[in-house]
Amino acid sequence: MASPPRVHLGRIAMLVGAVALTATVSAVSLVQADPAASAGSSRTGAAVVETVSPAVTAATARVEAAATKQATAKQAAPRATAAAKSKPAAKSQPAPKDQPAAKKPAAGPPPPQGSGEGRRIVFDQSDQRVWLIEADETVDRTYLVSGSRFDNLQPGSYSVTSRQRHATSFDYTGSMEYFVRFATGWSAPIGFHSIPVYNNGKPEQTEEQLGEPLSAGCVRQKKSDAKYLWDWAPDGTPVIVTA
Repeated sequence: MASPPRVHLGRIAMLVGAVALTATVSAVSLVQADPAASAGSSRTGAAVVETVSPAVTAATARVEAAATKQATAKQAAPRATAAAKSKPAAKSQPAPKDQPAAKKPAAGPPPPQGSGEGRRIVFDQSDQRVWLIEADETVDRTYLVSGSRFDNLQPGSYSVTSRQRHATSFDYTGSMEYFVRFATGWSAPIGFHSIPVYNNGKPEQTEEQLGEPLSAGCVRQKKSDAKYLWDWAPDGTPVIVTA
């Protein structure tokens, strides 16, 4: 910001004095030059004084006003600077963090009536479908499976007894992943696991066939669902089997 112009009071006062002195000298000269016309000279001198005096008064007033304004500006500048320094800087507000989205219930039909309560796995044999249900009765996940084509799993209440990351079929013709055992059939454990793969690398069924009873006793799942249940259901998790 540019500094206000400096007012030289001494120079202005000298100028005003010079103007007044000139006017006075002019008036006196007019009186002395013609004694016969003293009356007229007096009137002329008075007229000059009357003309010069307002100008002198106005100039003096402007000088005083400028001096006062300059003094006021000098006094206000330090106060404004001090106020700016003492004012705390506005704190920037942190951007709000994204709130985690509420978990939506899994799409699909509701679990069958009378399928227990609390955190549990529900397997309905007639629908060939599994539900993973939380303690508040929210369905975390539901999907089609392929259960036994034989009548070797009775409806009732069970629980997860053990888990095995890789397992071999009871007749050693293939293998499966994410085996979660919860019952025992006629000759082998029964549990949830991925679709078995023959020893030659061919799957025993396709994912499109899930929903049909095709196993010898276990509950076959798509690999991603098998892994999800493996992580979701520790030992002791209740398993409800319905007809």
